[in-house]
Amino acid sequence: MFPPNELEQAALNSLRRTIDPFGITTSLWEAQQAWLRHPADLLDALQRLGSEWTRLQIASWRCLAGADEEDLCSPVEHDPRFQDPVWRDNPWLDVAKQHYLLETRWLEDTLFATPGLDDKTRRRAAFWVRQWLDALAPTNFLWGNPQALQRFLATGGRNLAEGMAHWIGHLARGDLPMVDMAAFEVGRNIAATPGAVVLRTDLLELIQYAPSTEQVHEIPIVIVAPWINKYYILDLDGPKSLLRWLVGQGFTVFVTSWKNPGAEMRDVAFEDYLTRGVMPALEAVRSICGVPQVHAVGYCIGGTLLTALMAWLARAPEGPRPIAHWTLFATLVDFQRPGDIDVFLDEYSVAYLERTMAERGYLDGAEIAWSFRLLRPNHLIWNYAVQHYLYGEEPPPFDVLYWNMDSTRLPARMHGYYLREMYLANRLVQPDALTLAGRPIDIGRIDAPLYCVGTEQDHIAPWQETFKMASRVRSECRYVLATSGHILGIISPPVDPPKRRYWAGDATGEQDPGAWRTRVPKIPGSWWEDWRTWLAERCGPLVEPVPPGGKTHPPLAPAPGSYVRER
Repeated sequence: MFPPNELEQAALNSLRRTIDPFGITTSLWEAQQAWLRHPADLLDALQRLGSEWTRLQIASWRCLAGADEEDLCSPVEHDPRFQDPVWRDNPWLDVAKQHYLLETRWLEDTLFATPGLDDKTRRRAAFWVRQWLDALAPTNFLWGNPQALQRFLATGGRNLAEGMAHWIGHLARGDLPMVDMAAFEVGRNIAATPGAVVLRTDLLELIQYAPSTEQVHEIPIVIVAPWINKYYILDLDGPKSLLRWLVGQGFTVFVTSWKNPGAEMRDVAFEDYLTRGVMPALEAVRSICGVPQVHAVGYCIGGTLLTALMAWLARAPEGPRPIAHWTLFATLVDFQRPGDIDVFLDEYSVAYLERTMAERGYLDGAEIAWSFRLLRPNHLIWNYAVQHYLYGEEPPPFDVLYWNMDSTRLPARMHGYYLREMYLANRLVQPDALTLAGRPIDIGRIDAPLYCVGTEQDHIAPWQETFKMASRVRSECRYVLATSGHILGIISPPVDPPKRRYWAGDATGEQDPGAWRTRVPKIPGSWWEDWRTWLAERCGPLVEPVPPGGKTHPPLAPAPGSYVRER
C-alpha cells in the first residue's frame, strides 16, 4: 500500500479536522508522525529521558535510604498540587512527585520540540497532552493524595461519602462549581455601589454612580466593560470595587452593563456594539454632565471595542471628538500572539463554532467559561474536583469566582466576526483593513493620550502584546505593568502594607517591552493610585457633582439595573 500523495494527505487532514475541529487527535497524530520521520532526534530525546530517569532513580534510592537529597524535579512555586510539606518530608511521596514531574515535563518539552512541525501544531499537541497529564496527577486520586487519606482516617470515610454526594449533585447539574453561588446576591453584597440606570437600549444599560464627595472632576469617566462575563468584576465586595473607589476619589463614573443575548440577537454585529452601544452612552454622558468630552476606559474585549471606536472617531469629519483621553485594561489589539487561547483557534475550529452558533443564535457562556478553565486546569478544574470529591468540602464564598461562574452568551454574528477578523486575520492593526459603520479604521490615527495597563501573568492578553499599543498610536502613552493576572492584576485595591507591585513609566513610541521594564521603576502598592494621579491631571477642575441622570436622563431604575441579573 502506497502512502498518500500531497492532495490525498490534505483531504485526509481536512476530514480529520472536520471530525476533530479543535485538533485534539490530529495534532497528536501529526506530532507522532513527525517524530517517526526523525528517528535520530527521537533517539536523542529518549536517551535524555533515560539519563534523567537514571539520575532520579539513584537519588531516589539514596533518599529512601535516609540521605538528604536535593530535588532534581521541583514543582513550580504556585503549583497547588504539591504545596503541602508532606510532599517534601515523606521520602516515598517525594520520589513519586519527582517521577511524575520528570516524565510529564519531558513529554511536554518533547512535543514542543517536535522537528518538522509548525509551531501552532506543536503547541496544540502539547496543550492537549497536558490536559491528560494534569488529569492523571497523583493528587487527583485517593491513594496519591496524603491530605485526602488523612481526612479519610480522621472522619472514618465521611469525606468520601460527602464527596460522592457532591459528585452526584454536580453531575445532575452538568457543572463543576468553583464557588458557593448562594453566598452572593447581585445588588446586595456584589455590584452594590449606589447609582442608577440612566440609559437603556437593546444592547446595554448605562449606570451612573452617585457622587460620594462634595466636588468632582469636571470630565466624567465612562467604562466600556467586557460583554464576556458581566461588568461587576469592577464592582466587587467592599474595597475591591474599582467603581466605588473611583467615586470616592472625586470622579463621576459611568459603566456599561451589557444585555445577555439570546437567539433573538443572533444578527447583532460587532459594529452594533459601537454605534448602538458605546456611542449612545457617550452622548448620554455628555448630556448629563454638560461636557463636550469624557475619559473612556475599556477592559478586555471592551478595550478592543474602544480602540476600534477611537480609530473610527479619528476618521470622523473635523470637529470636537467625544473622548479627550482614554485607558485600556488588559486589552488585545494586536492578535498576532494572543496567548494560550490560540490553541483553540484556527479555520476549522472557528468554522465549527460558526455552525454551532448558527443553530442557536449565540455561543453559550458555559462553553466560553470551560475553554478558559482548560487554560489553567490545575487551578480551575482539578483543584476544585479534589476539594469537592476527595476532601468532601463545600465550595468557598469568593466574589471573583462568583463573577466567573455568572457567564454570558455571545451573539453569533458578532462573535464570528471577532474570531475571524481579530484572532485569525489580525486586521485591527492593519491600516484600513476593517470598515466599521461605513468608515475604514486605522489605529495609527489615534492621537488622544493613553494610559495602558497590562498584567504580568496574563494568559488571555499577554502583557508584551498589550504593550504594542505604545508604538501603534500617535499619542503619548503611559504604560503600567501590574503583578498577577488578567483579573487580580486589574482588581488591585490599595492596602497597607502593600501586597502588590507594579512597573510604571512613559512608553510613548516604545517597541521593546523588556527594555522598557528594565528602565522603569518597580513600585510597591496599587497601580490604582498612579492612575488616579494621571486622571486628576487631565479630568479638569473640581465642580459640583451631577446626581444620576442630571436634568436630561431621569433614572430608570436603581443600580445595578436589570440586564446584569439576566442568566
